[in-house]
Amino acid sequence: MTKLTLGTHPHLLGFEQLERLLERSAKTGNEGYPPYNIEQTSDFSYRITLAVAGFAEEDLAITVEDRQLVIRGRQGDDGADRVFLHRGIAARQFQRSFVLADGVEVGDAVMENGLLHVDLTKAKPETIVQTIQIKKGV
Repeated sequence: MTKLTLGTHPHLLGFEQLERLLERSAKTGNEGYPPYNIEQTSDFSYRITLAVAGFAEEDLAITVEDRQLVIRGRQGDDGADRVFLHRGIAARQFQRSFVLADGVEVGDAVMENGLLHVDLTKAKPETIVQTIQIKKGV
């Protein structure tokens, strides 16, 4: 029995890159921190919101690497001279990755009330009709 994938299905031509993207997104081992929401704000725009309480703007970095949105957070250890009786608020680093489709662009990033909002826009698809001429064989 053969395994049927997107790249090997006879009616789906040129979808090998989509299959690689699915495999890559499945391998990103996000552990659930920080929690996030993804909302569709219009037909062609999205917003990713991460709960980053305790992080300042300079503790966060947002990059796009190979069609992948990467959001990193790293807090400095300012508690070296402080004595904690209980430390329940972790100062840990994180990395969240989101695979972007072709045509999706990263817009503004806004920090508000401990939430980081990253806006994305998707280009409107153009409908293209192409007529292929049939040539006479020899």
